[in-house]
Parts: sequence; structure tokens; C-alpha cells
Amino acid sequence: MVSKKSISAFKPLLTNLAQTSQYQVVFGGLPINLQQHLNARGVSSFYISEDVGLMCSSASLPGSSFGTADIVGNFMGVTEKIAHTRLYTQIELEFYIDNDYKVLKFLEHWMEFISGGSGVQEQQKGYYYRMSYPDDYKCNQTKIIKFERDYKKQLEYTFIGMFPLALNATAVNYGNSEILKATATFNYDRYLAGKYNSLSVYQGSSGNKQNNNPPESKTKSGGLKPVSPGAGAGQGVSFIPQDLTYAEALAQGKVYNSPYAVQ
Repeated sequence: MVSKKSISAFKPLLTNLAQTSQYQVVFGGLPINLQQHLNARGVSSFYISEDVGLMCSSASLPGSSFGTADIVGNFMGVTEKIAHTRLYTQIELEFYIDNDYKVLKFLEHWMEFISGGSGVQEQQKGYYYRMSYPDDYKCNQTKIIKFERDYKKQLEYTFIGMFPLALNATAVNYGNSEILKATATFNYDRYLAGKYNSLSVYQGSSGNKQNNNPPESKTKSGGLKPVSPGAGAGQGVSFIPQDLTYAEALAQGKVYNSPYAVQ
């Protein structure tokens, strides 16, 4: 039986729909050898981490599917389908090109680094391609963050093993001037849905988990105490729970890089 509902009953649902135009792309986790190669080509680490993502004029949230196999014979007359592999779709990112062409340099020289391990000068006739080892060119901390105008809600995707697979040809012409854009296709091994930084793990909210009953130490400011490098924290200042020593926190995986807890 269909229940009757007034239009006003649907308003809270239909007036809180996500919009397509609020998002941010952040490139991170590039291997050090790749960063050095890009720096030598005029693309600084600061530009990669802060600016190139802002030049991304169009992106897509990732998708996935399952590779399946058919099982016949377990039940008479029944064919079962089971999943055996998770498959990830490639994504396309479109970028505005600045008048220093740093975006194009970023994409071109990233791809150059992937295939340029021959040790022969590029301009020589005998130049040949030799592919770099995947760990040297794949990045593991590139993110697409989807948020809304009030910044209260967001959905974060982190890509593991990401690298540019193709750079589309960019057309130029003598017609009316328009903003120059470049489109690149990126491949990745897998993605993580939800935040996975140290703070979200500490709060119990990593991977989009809803932690409705956080421990008392996590719900009040002051639940963490700073540990100086001299106390064994390594480079920079780390933060650990107030009731633990650094050795105990390290053994329990409770050493964090942020002093902020849920207020």
C-alpha cells in the first residue's frame, strides 16, 4: 500500500542536494626523484602542492566495477555470478594553462620522467625509451575533495598509485582567443573513500565512519600533549594522548601530527 505524503515532507530531502561546482584537486605524495626532475624543469614542489590543483577546471569522482565469473553446477539449473576482481575506471582531469605553461610542463615532464630512463640525451638520434620503476613515478596522496558552499560536509577521495596515462592533444588556432586548456587521463591502482589522515584515525572517523561515541579524551581540547624532537619524536613536533608516554603511544600507533581534537 502506498502511503500519502505532502510535498513539504520531501522538501528537506530535495533542497539539500550536492552541487557539481565545489571541489578541489590536491596533488601530493610524488616520489622525491620525480619532484627533483620536475623542479629542474621549472615546476616547483610548492606549485605542485598548492597551485596546479587549483588550475583543474574539470574533474570526475572515481568509479569502480567488479570483474565476475560464472559458476555453473553448484545448484541444478542455476548459474551464479561471483566477483573476483575490483576494477577501477580511469579519470580525466582538465586544466587551465597559465601563461608560464607550468601546467603543461607538469604533465609533459611527469610523462617524460616515466619513459626517459635511457640515459641518452633526448635530442640525439639514437635516443630510446626505457620505462622507470613504478615506485619512482606513481604518487599515493593525490586527492579530490568534494564539498559544499558552507564547507560543513565533504567527501574525500585519495588515489593510490596514480600517474598520467595520456595527455590529449591541445588545439590552438587563429580564431577568437579562448582560455587554453589541457586534458590528461590518469590511471591509479585503487582509491580510498573518506579521510585517512592521523587526526581522522584518532577520532575514529576515517573512511567515512561515524563515531557517535568518541572517547572522552577525544572530545575535549587538551586531549593531546606535544612531544619535542628531543624526546624521540623525530623531525618536527608530534602529539600523543595525555595519559601515555611517547614509547607507549608509539607502540600503540597513537603518535599524531596535529594538536587539534573535536571541540
